[in-house]
Amino acid sequence: MITNLIILTLVLVGGSLGYNFFPELMDFIPSVPAWIANPIVGLILGAAIFYLLSFQVIKPIERSIKKMESFFSQLSVAYLIFGSVGAIIGLILAILVSIPLAALNMIFVSNVLPLILAVFSAYFCFQIATSRREEIRRLFTSRAQKQEENGVLERKEGDSFRRYKVLDTSTIIDGRILDVTKAGFLEGTFVVSQHVLQELQYIADSSDSLKRVRGRRGLDILNALQKEEKIEVQMDDSPLPESDEVDMKLVHLAKKMDGVVVTNDYNLNKVAEFQKVPVLNINELANAVKPVVIPGETMRVMVVKNGTERSQGVAYLDDGTMVVVEEGQHYMNKSVTVVVTSALQTNAGRMIFAKMEHSQKGIDDWKETK
Repeated sequence: MITNLIILTLVLVGGSLGYNFFPELMDFIPSVPAWIANPIVGLILGAAIFYLLSFQVIKPIERSIKKMESFFSQLSVAYLIFGSVGAIIGLILAILVSIPLAALNMIFVSNVLPLILAVFSAYFCFQIATSRREEIRRLFTSRAQKQEENGVLERKEGDSFRRYKVLDTSTIIDGRILDVTKAGFLEGTFVVSQHVLQELQYIADSSDSLKRVRGRRGLDILNALQKEEKIEVQMDDSPLPESDEVDMKLVHLAKKMDGVVVTNDYNLNKVAEFQKVPVLNINELANAVKPVVIPGETMRVMVVKNGTERSQGVAYLDDGTMVVVEEGQHYMNKSVTVVVTSALQTNAGRMIFAKMEHSQKGIDDWKETK
């Protein structure tokens, strides 16, 4: 469509130039028949020449148009509207100023200076309208709306705010995204790609009972998210690179929408960071809100399995945090009191190292007797 439009435009331009200037050019050539110097002949020749020329320039023109489309698609509607209105006001002001200048009948002042004023006036008014658009908008806001907004900080869209949250399959199956959103810690629009939905359906139809349960849980979480009144869920059917895996498709989608990838997958987290795509990791959020343990604190745990080192036992807190207990191997399947010695934060989670409380008491007693 754009190709035909470019060709038609060039043909019309060529025909117009030929119609207006071809007869005057023929006046410089002696003994030219009158039918050749006819404007209609010039129109036909100009249109034909520009039609042939269009095949040479159509590709660069198309590339330029696509770059312009890409540039303007990244701008917000409010920015374009306020900028256009500001430029129009600047041109009107330049016309009003150029009227008395034209009456002076001076070559530079009457002809060139109004053009310069028009360009600069349109530019400055465009800049003022786009940079102060929030203030201009508030001028036209009704008093009732101003009273409702009074005392509320106005948030501007920037690098720290991403409206669209692209959900990963692992996050949906995990289910904690529903609780986090209900608590109000996530905002914006949740985007579910058709590829994620297909993957969930494939898992739900699996012959493996464990995978089938996980897939059905993911579909239930999606339905619960969609039923929440304060949560907006949007399906995305846009075409994405077919050769990529689902994880890479989500990264491409987040780039396209200027959104954030929400995931529990450690590898997807690293790939998205490498692609300069913001990531929200539910596991990192869970680790961040876990209670902080201080060396010297005591806690009650149950040793459930052997550790990797000699005499070590492993226990788990209610939130899943691993506790490595020195000499805990001798208290298998028993609830014991331990003393925290240190804590280690890793990308996979938090690990707590502890030892038996009675061994700590023995050290303290030995220090006192010494």
